[in-house]
Amino acid sequence: MHTLPEGDKVCGVTSLREEIYVLKWKGHCEVEVYDVITFRLLRCLTLPNIRSVTDVTSCERYRCVYASDNVVKCVHRLDLQGAVTQWAVHDVPRALSVNTAHNVLVTCNRFRKVKEFTSRGYLLREVVLPDDVVTPWHAIMSDGGQFVVSHGHLYAAEHRVCKLTADGRHIVHSHGGLQSPDGDQYHVPRHLAVDNNEFVFVLDILNRRVTMLSPTLEYVRQVVGPDQLKWSPYRMSLDVQRRRLYVTENRYENKNYTSGRVLVFSV
Repeated sequence: MHTLPEGDKVCGVTSLREEIYVLKWKGHCEVEVYDVITFRLLRCLTLPNIRSVTDVTSCERYRCVYASDNVVKCVHRLDLQGAVTQWAVHDVPRALSVNTAHNVLVTCNRFRKVKEFTSRGYLLREVVLPDDVVTPWHAIMSDGGQFVVSHGHLYAAEHRVCKLTADGRHIVHSHGGLQSPDGDQYHVPRHLAVDNNEFVFVLDILNRRVTMLSPTLEYVRQVVGPDQLKWSPYRMSLDVQRRRLYVTENRYENKNYTSGRVLVFSV
């Protein structure tokens, strides 16, 4: 395990080519860029016009980083040359992912939707999730076109990870159930990642751990446990090529996240 420097609240992390992008909130959004081999800080970038950051992801094909803004209700796009653009989501975005078609999936939990956009922000489709997928936090797409979705807010009865058909209408597999600290249950499964063998990583915020599931969502093992974390885990990103898992965690005190850091695990 390696730890990137501790500092301001960390809103998200992603990797792109030979670099790690860490989004921090300092009253404005600042991006710290680190070398993926040496973990040396290379540069800092400021993303203008961002009011709040809920997630970040990246795309190798278009060589850019995306950040979701739940106040302005948009997605910001930062390319490697430093140009920043944005497009409206017309909903509150909660999490982002990029599918095999290199399109951006935006999870909007208020109306249980996943919106698919091109890299330049053209809306391709809206997928409405089943009624029992309450408060979806994060949706990713498998290579076969199925959706994997985590759901369950703080006081919800069910906290699960579900695999859905390609149209998002029907649940094929699910894992979890009642809110619980048990190893095969969850308490706000907020963020997901999937490797190139379709194994699913689940970041469980209030149980303070990351769990690995099989492609059919059967429990495999705990990847990160509470004893390896100092604060509350928030977001994660999987570098499939290097088999590295980047996990963000933040200190929560006086009803605010006051500082944070990124932990690097070999998986």
